Amino acid sequence: MDNEEFRDWSRRAADWGVDYRAGLRDRPVRPAIAPGEIFESIEASAPEMPEPMEKIFADFETKIVPGMTHWQHPRFFAYFPANAAPVSVVAEYLVSAMAAQCMLWQTSPAATELETRIVDWMRQALGLPGGFSGVIQDSASSATLAAVLTMRERALDWQGNKMGLAGQGRLRIYSSDQVHTSIDRAIWVSGIGEENLVRIPVSGRFRAMDTAALEAAIIADRKAGLLPAGIIACVGGTSTGGTDDIAAVAAIAKQQGLYLHVDAAWAGSAMICPEYRHFWTGVEGADSIVFNPHKWLGAQFDCSIQFVRQPEDLVRTLAIKPDYLKTRGHDGIINYSEWSVPLGRRFRALKLWFLLRAHGLEGLRAMIRNHVAWSEGLAARLAKETDFEISSEPMLSLFSFRHRAAAGIDPDEHNLHLVDAINADGRIYLTQTRVDGCVAIRFQAGQFESTAADVDAAFDVITEIARRPS
Repeated sequence: MDNEEFRDWSRRAADWGVDYRAGLRDRPVRPAIAPGEIFESIEASAPEMPEPMEKIFADFETKIVPGMTHWQHPRFFAYFPANAAPVSVVAEYLVSAMAAQCMLWQTSPAATELETRIVDWMRQALGLPGGFSGVIQDSASSATLAAVLTMRERALDWQGNKMGLAGQGRLRIYSSDQVHTSIDRAIWVSGIGEENLVRIPVSGRFRAMDTAALEAAIIADRKAGLLPAGIIACVGGTSTGGTDDIAAVAAIAKQQGLYLHVDAAWAGSAMICPEYRHFWTGVEGADSIVFNPHKWLGAQFDCSIQFVRQPEDLVRTLAIKPDYLKTRGHDGIINYSEWSVPLGRRFRALKLWFLLRAHGLEGLRAMIRNHVAWSEGLAARLAKETDFEISSEPMLSLFSFRHRAAAGIDPDEHNLHLVDAINADGRIYLTQTRVDGCVAIRFQAGQFESTAADVDAAFDVITEIARRPS
C-alpha cells in the first residue's frame, strides 16, 4: 500500500466508522450467529498472492461485522461498559499511525511525559491526595497482578524474584468473594496459589467484607506460621457492585503491616463526582488503586490507571535494566516499562488527553450522573411490578432483578431462560449473575451514548418478554 492508497483507505475506514456508529440503534446488540459460522466462512489458508483492498474490505463488511457484538450500542446493558468516545477513537487513529513503542522515555519522550501529566490530572479529578503517582496499564488485570507481585515481594523481603517461592513462608492474601476473577488469576500467576486466597465473609447491602472476620483471619494465620502479605478490597464489584468499607480495611492493613490494593475498575470513574466519593472513604490509606477509564469514562480500550503510594516498591518488583534499555546521559527520568509487567507499551495517554479536553470533567460528570439516575429509576419501576423483585439494590448504575416464576417452575431456570430470550430478541443486551446463591439478571447503564429513552426501552423489552406465554 503506497501513501496515496494509505490516505484513501484511511479516509474510507474513518467514514465507515462514523456510519457504523450512526446506525447502531438499527442493529441487534448481539448477533444471531451459530458457533463456527464465521470460522467456516474464512478461507482455510492464507493467500499466496496479494488481494485487492476492495475485496478485503468487502469481506470485512459481509463476514466480520455481522458476527460482532456491538459494545458501543446505546442499549448495551451487559457486563460493564467498554466505551470508546469518538474523540478517543480519533486519538487512537493517530496512535496507530505513529505506531510508537513507548517502553522508555527515550523511545518516545512525549508519551512518557504526557502519561505522567495525565495520570496526575486523573488523580486530582478523583480527589486523591498528592502522595499518589501512577501508571497507565493495559487493564485492571495487569494492575492487580503488579500489585499482588509487589505484596509478595514486600512480604518476602524482596527475595521472591531472586530465590523463588520454594522454601519461603506460605503467603496469604485476603479478599471477599465479590472481587473480580482477575484477582484469582493474579494469585495463580504470582505463584501464591488459589488455596492461599482467603475469602472473608460479607454482609450488608453492599456485601462488604466483615472487618472483624478479616482481622481474625490475619491473626489466626500468623499464629499458624503462615505469612499474611496483603489485602484486596473492592469498590463496585462485578456481580452486584460489592463495596468494602475501605476506611476500616485500610486501618486493619496499617495495623497488621499489610499491603492494601483497591480494585475500583468500574466504579472508580464515578469518583470524579464528589457526591459518590463516600463509596471509597479512606482510600487514601491504600497502597495501590486501579480504575479503568476505558470503562465508564469513554477512553477506548485499553486504558487502566494504577495509582501507587510508593512507586519505588512497584519498580523494585518489576524493573529489569539491561544495558540496551538504559537511557544514557539522563538521570531521574521515568521509564514506565519498569512499572508494568509487559516491556512493550502503547501510547495510551493520548486518547485520555483528547477525551478530557474535548468533554471536560463536567461533561463526563453529567453522563455518569445520568446513568446512575436512569438505572435507579428503572430499578424503582421494576420493583413496582408484582411479578418482579429486586435482587440487589442499585450501586451507582448497577442492580440486579428476578422475575417470579409460576408455581412448579424452577426459578433459576426460569430467569436463565428469560435472559436468553431477552438477548435473542436483540433490542437490548443483559447478563446474569448469582445473588445469595440464586440466579439474577444484571442491569447496568454506562454506554457513552445511551439516553433516558434507551433505558425506558429496556423496561419495555424486559416486561414484554417476561410476560409472553411460554
